[in-house]
Amino acid sequence: MATTLEALKAARTDYFRAHWENEELIMEPHCACGEELDEDYYCGSCRRTCNCRFVLCEDARSLEVMQKFIHGNPDFRDFRADVLAGGVED
Repeated sequence: MATTLEALKAARTDYFRAHWENEELIMEPHCACGEELDEDYYCGSCRRTCNCRFVLCEDARSLEVMQKFIHGNPDFRDFRADVLAGGVED
């Protein structure tokens, strides 16, 4: 099953967008509205601090790594992950 950006917005789900860059997993936080967040996780558009517990992976490799984190690292036990429907969207 794959997830769309529209589905996350409709469900008001804050998320990380994950992809591979230079052989490492990069996770960029986003508000449910779609705005990219700074390290404080505050969305100026929505005027709230976001809680990113969903990881939207741009490819199967990123999803595989995230699933290993979720199942093997207690810091990620409350996270969920899925692959982006249709691949990379802008």
